[in-house]
Amino acid sequence: MAPPQGPRAPLEFGGPLGAAALLLLLPATMFHLLLAARSGPARLLSPPASLPGLEALWSPRALLLWLAWLGLQAALYLLPARKVAEGQELKDKSRLRYPINGFQALVLTALLVGLGVSAGLPLAALPEMLLPLAFVATLTAFIFSLFLYMKAQVAPVSALAPGGNSGNPIYDFFLGRELNPRICFFDFKYFCELRPGLIGWVLINLALLVKEAELRGSPSLAMWLVNGFQLLYVGDALWHEEAILTTMDITHDGFGFMLAFGDIAWVPFTYSLQAQFLLRHPQPLGLPMASAICLINAIGYYIFRGANSQKNTFRKNPSDPRVAGLETISTATGRKLLVSGWWGMVRHPNYLGDLIMALAWSLPCGVSHLLPYFYLLYFTALLVHREARDERQCLQKYGLAWQEYCRRVPYRIMPYIY
Repeated sequence: MAPPQGPRAPLEFGGPLGAAALLLLLPATMFHLLLAARSGPARLLSPPASLPGLEALWSPRALLLWLAWLGLQAALYLLPARKVAEGQELKDKSRLRYPINGFQALVLTALLVGLGVSAGLPLAALPEMLLPLAFVATLTAFIFSLFLYMKAQVAPVSALAPGGNSGNPIYDFFLGRELNPRICFFDFKYFCELRPGLIGWVLINLALLVKEAELRGSPSLAMWLVNGFQLLYVGDALWHEEAILTTMDITHDGFGFMLAFGDIAWVPFTYSLQAQFLLRHPQPLGLPMASAICLINAIGYYIFRGANSQKNTFRKNPSDPRVAGLETISTATGRKLLVSGWWGMVRHPNYLGDLIMALAWSLPCGVSHLLPYFYLLYFTALLVHREARDERQCLQKYGLAWQEYCRRVPYRIMPYIY
């Protein structure tokens, strides 16, 4: 007999039917984007002229390359870390420990790729393997999610996530049952969150840049901007890796197909969409427009990094001189809510910075196609949905204090708009 599950969280994403639909829709969308980017018309809203056969999707070489990539990132995860951080307190009052060595993994990966290229590694061949690589990544996500679901069957109740124990196998497979699935000290969710997908994203971008140089003699200015902007974003995420330990993904969501597919397949193969588009649809970009786009990205990054740093500094030490003078609201939990600084402008200023950067990543692709702006459209929907989830959880956690915060800071993401 199964142990009692306790109170269950409300179902999200449309419940079991919505989860079942997303299990099909997310991979289908990813493959549609890959096919659209390599097609002549590059239309976001039109079906591809033809669907690839199994021979175009399945490749033993791609499988070996993918497994080698995961193995390399796992090995780099296990190297000695510059710091080991503790996560949030769990239901059983314990705290898990996490190695902070993501940026180290990025640098070592760059060195290994550089050595490989100097030894003759054909990096420019990678863009032609994106379809089979995406296929094996998707298969990996399904198989891995099944393993996670089965592992959660024997996990103690205290190890389950708030939302992944509905009793419906499809919904729980999608959302994830166990909060922090581990084998010994290897944390699967933490590893996948920032390592193989994010570093893979910038590697794919680099391969597309090298391929463009091979085709046209040199990379375009637009390709340089996309590579530079997105490398900055990934490097920032890995440099501030410890901050992820307080995010919803780590503290609240179970590890199932939603995060597993998102981390290892969706991120590298859809977030590189602008570079994929530019390889086959080069866009002229003059220095004045490039300078304006750089300014937009700089503004977005300034807001994003400033808001996140202020929040993280306050969480670590509210007496820090950088945040000690900020106005706060006391809550019944003993914690305080920032109501000035970045967090007095809107409730989620980091999301605002994210969206401004997303616009800057798309602008080098011109305005003749909607496809490169998919990331901006998708990320807007994602952050609005995530903001709504944040609101519900904060209202439940902080009660009247959150209501007062919402009264003092009425705008959610965009000042005077939303």
